[in-house]
Amino acid sequence: MMASNQSAPVDATEADDVSSVVELLRGSYARWTRTTTIEEMRQDWDNLFRGRAQPWPIERLEAGGVPAEWIVAAGARPNRVILYLHGGGFRMGSVDSHRELMQRLSAAAGARVLGLDYRLGPEHPFPAPVEDALAAYRWLLDSGIPSGCIALAGDSAGGGLVLSCMFAARAANLQLPCAAYLMSPWTDLAATGATFVSRADVDPLHQRPTILNMAKAYLGPGGDPRNPLASPLYGDPGGLPPLLIQCGDHETILDDSVRFAERAHNAGVAVEFEVYPSMIHVFQAFGELSAARQALARAGPFLGRYFAGR
Repeated sequence: MMASNQSAPVDATEADDVSSVVELLRGSYARWTRTTTIEEMRQDWDNLFRGRAQPWPIERLEAGGVPAEWIVAAGARPNRVILYLHGGGFRMGSVDSHRELMQRLSAAAGARVLGLDYRLGPEHPFPAPVEDALAAYRWLLDSGIPSGCIALAGDSAGGGLVLSCMFAARAANLQLPCAAYLMSPWTDLAATGATFVSRADVDPLHQRPTILNMAKAYLGPGGDPRNPLASPLYGDPGGLPPLLIQCGDHETILDDSVRFAERAHNAGVAVEFEVYPSMIHVFQAFGELSAARQALARAGPFLGRYFAGR
């Protein structure tokens, strides 16, 4: 049965912290003009988050031919692995921008995290990210790590990519991971959710035209936004492993989570679904928010319940 949770309303201090986060993000967006290149946007985005990470040792490698990095908290168990797929609308984001979030996830779950720098559009449109995610997952299996010791996690576009990767793995007759953790997953590139209207006034960052533009850039000319490998909402969730889905109540793509959680639950998937009041898209990326700390504190034990030999 689908379990759901709504955390307590935020207090004045938390509201101020959310406002500070919003202003930080808007400050980055405000620098971008029609002449700003995609490389400049990517660099700005990485710089916005890079300094948050702890100075842990960096171990870079290639996972199935895809650039990657191991992120390992003190005390992480060697037999627990999380393949992490970052967000950024399939055109931005990297291990650099998400390293601090992955560090906190590694500590919360007591697991090694493999952060993947999958190919981005518009240079590498759909299905390149799906191919890279599947290649890295297959590499973990071929390295001798049982599927029961692997979980998948991702945020926003990366959250949708986690689902696409599992659909692709299922089609390739691979054993699926033991569980998946999704933060504000982007599951509907057609942007048909009712919350594009009902949350338009409270989402400070993303409106439907922005989402549709990102989807068009990812899919390329003539791309189908209802292809299940691009938009998991239109796929068959039957047989997926247990899912933890978290999102904020103040985001226009809230329905991407609501509707996928309902479809998965109706297909017999064990789903835990959490909506955090007054929180923005991928609020978990900002550890100064108490809701972000609460979300990771719930995600760690959730994944821990499903790792083999826990």
